[in-house]
Amino acid sequence: MSDQGDRADLRDDFIRRGLRFSQLRLLVALKETGQVSAAAAQLAITQPAASRLMAELERLSEARLYDRHPRGVILTEAGERLARRARAVLSQLDDAHVEMRDLARGAGGEVRIGAVTGPALELVLPAIRELRVTFPEIQISVLVDTSDKLAEGLAVRSLDFYIGRLHENIDSRLVELRPVGPEPVALIVRRGHPLTRVQPLALADCLAHDWVMQPPGGLQRRTVEQYLLEHGLPLPQRILGTASLLLTLALISETNAVAPMARAVARFFGESRSLGGNIEILDVPAEMAVAPYSLIRRRDQDLSAAAERVFALISHKIRSLEAGAGDA
Repeated sequence: MSDQGDRADLRDDFIRRGLRFSQLRLLVALKETGQVSAAAAQLAITQPAASRLMAELERLSEARLYDRHPRGVILTEAGERLARRARAVLSQLDDAHVEMRDLARGAGGEVRIGAVTGPALELVLPAIRELRVTFPEIQISVLVDTSDKLAEGLAVRSLDFYIGRLHENIDSRLVELRPVGPEPVALIVRRGHPLTRVQPLALADCLAHDWVMQPPGGLQRRTVEQYLLEHGLPLPQRILGTASLLLTLALISETNAVAPMARAVARFFGESRSLGGNIEILDVPAEMAVAPYSLIRRRDQDLSAAAERVFALISHKIRSLEAGAGDA
């Protein structure tokens, strides 16, 4: 018999044999706490009742799901696998509840977006401004971070989707992505910096100054360092490593340091008198760009009605950017 036939025979078998959601909730709590008593407390049941639920679940699954040890319990391989499935089922039910509530409310709901810094300003910020007018009931939360942290958020379903790069820790078979493009990098300095008076300005002229860059290993830093080396230039001798955008802007505003920054971010702060004010992009003939990023969502997770609206709006912003780039 084929695998497809086997699956058809087992359809709803777990439920028909008596599986209860309380058992799934208990197994997930057991994985999180490692204690029967703590897991029981999460479900507001007694420890003996929790033990009975687990015994019934083991009987239904025909597998030993956990082993006791002096400090609590450890899930077996079967227990770990079932706990992962249980968490996914419960999470999808939570998503369904939110979606039903959103539909009942109309155009409301919460949308959780992740983005690396450049797209956060170039795509997410304009989308939020538009949503404040068209769908003011939608609540938006935005996580701006590195792609590895955003991929982790998508994996544990704390994000609906994100704009960044597909990290090696996430299984590419589990996601859908819409490529956007590379992220150009600019060099910024304070207004009135000595380099702004050098004509023509070469990239080598910038290396005599202090640089503010991501900590070692950061994608943007690796991109800049590789670009310099490939063009026969030395790396800056004095580098302050920080992942803080706020500290970077402060240092650039108050010193003669140079900082590589996503061009969209540099343009935003350079043009904003109230936020950046003292920032200027150097006219350096260098085509540095971080690896292409994408709009990424899970294959196995239906977005809520509100999240679908926001996802579609950001997709439209991407098409507009591409059209603008094509016309340039």
